[in-house]
Order: sequence, then structure tokens, then C-alpha cells
Amino acid sequence: MSSLQPIQISEIPDTIKQYAGEIHSIRFPQQGCTSDLGIIECNGISLALKRAKDPLYNAWLKKEHFVLRCLSTETTIPVPKIKKLDIDSDKTQVWLLMEFLEGRTLRTALSKETNQAVRSELIYNFGKMLHQIHSTACPKELMKEEPWLEAMLADAEYNLANYKVDGSKILLEKISSNKPKAFAPTLIHGDFTMDNVLVENGKISAVIDWAGGTYGDPRYDVSLSIRPKPGLFESENDKEMFFQGYGKKIIDNEEYEYFANGLYEFF
Repeated sequence: MSSLQPIQISEIPDTIKQYAGEIHSIRFPQQGCTSDLGIIECNGISLALKRAKDPLYNAWLKKEHFVLRCLSTETTIPVPKIKKLDIDSDKTQVWLLMEFLEGRTLRTALSKETNQAVRSELIYNFGKMLHQIHSTACPKELMKEEPWLEAMLADAEYNLANYKVDGSKILLEKISSNKPKAFAPTLIHGDFTMDNVLVENGKISAVIDWAGGTYGDPRYDVSLSIRPKPGLFESENDKEMFFQGYGKKIIDNEEYEYFANGLYEFF
């Protein structure tokens, strides 16, 4: 896997520069581990620029471009609008220029919030946002004939053979032979964690990182949402507030283990 590095203005493709105009500065917010992220200042506006340099992450960034393009034109989910996609001629790097939406991650907001009422409202709205996603009609372009879980298990097998993942051959065999009962598919985010939801002025301002967006099992999103982090979702109160926002509880403990501590270990 490639290591992340700050984007240099000199590295930015001409197609991106031509679209953005003169780039005055670039800053680097906290980011995930699959792509380089820079916030560029140009012509009085801020834009988000992502770069991937690994074959797997390149594919993910191209998929995110496709998903965001579908969502921004067919839904009211708060997602960044696509500005420009650039793929290097040798296909070693993928660049995605997007609208920059203000906000800090929900995880950061919750970890710094000392007011219990405000904290509970944020968690409630986290669940409510996921329910909005699952209640949104899935764009036809994101629907596939192959069942979502079968496709995910095939990807898990490929990732285990070709990349460093947390899962093992034994775990893959276990989740392949002990699938949960069928559940009605919906539009899903595919990685709906506290790090992929932004908060501004106490309200959810955006949902980002949509490479896993598709028509799939909503229990996967729910399971990833409530995975405990230090001081977060370690108590039943946090989970109860989340499900109040979501409107109902759609997973049991066994299903949670399957998705959060089983399938997710390969992605």
C-alpha cells in the first residue's frame, strides 16, 4: 500500500489547475488512510482535492466520483458536488476535485463536547442521517444484478489474497458459511462511520467518502456506525440515542458481529 503524502501545488494536473484557476495556497486537514487530501484556496473559494496512488485506492476514488455524481443529481443527501476528475495517462494516480464543505468529523465533535444534551443530539442526528440515506431511493446506476453480500464476499477473498487486511482465511470461511438472514436492500453508504460525517455549528453538514455507496444491506451501515471508539459508543446510552434517531433497531448482536467484526475486517 502507498503511504500518504502532502499534495504539492506543482504536482497538481493541468486539467485541475485550469478548472480551479490560480491556486493561492493549500492546507491539509485530518484525513483517512486511502488518499491524500488537500484544501486548495483559489479565486476566493475553497475546493477539496483528493489524490490516490495505489491500484486499490485508485479504483475506490473513481468509484467515489461515480457515486457522488449520481447522488448529487438524484438525491438531497448532503454530499460534496464533483468538479473535476483527472486520471494520469499511465493510470498510476487519480485526482478528484470537489466542493469543499465546512465541518469537523463527528468523532472529533463528540470527543470534544462536554455538554451531554448537545452530545446526545449529535448522536441522535447521526442516526437520523443514516435513516435518511436508507430511505432515499437508490439511483438505478448504483444497482447491480449480483446480490450485495455475494459481491462483498468475493471482494473480501480478493483483498485477502492481494492486500494487507485485518481478516484471516479462517474468518472469511466463517462469514462465507454463516451468512445472516436476508434483509431488504436499500441505498447504503458502505463506510458510515463517525469519521465520514461532518458537523458544523452543531448540525450534520455533510456525508463524505462514498466509495462504498451502492444498493446493499443497511445493517452493514448500522453496524459500522456504532462500532465503539474511546469514549464513544462504549455505553448503551449512545447506542440507544443513535437508534432513536434512526427510528428503529434493525440489527441484533449476532448480526452486528457478522458485519462489524467479520465482513468489515477485509476492507
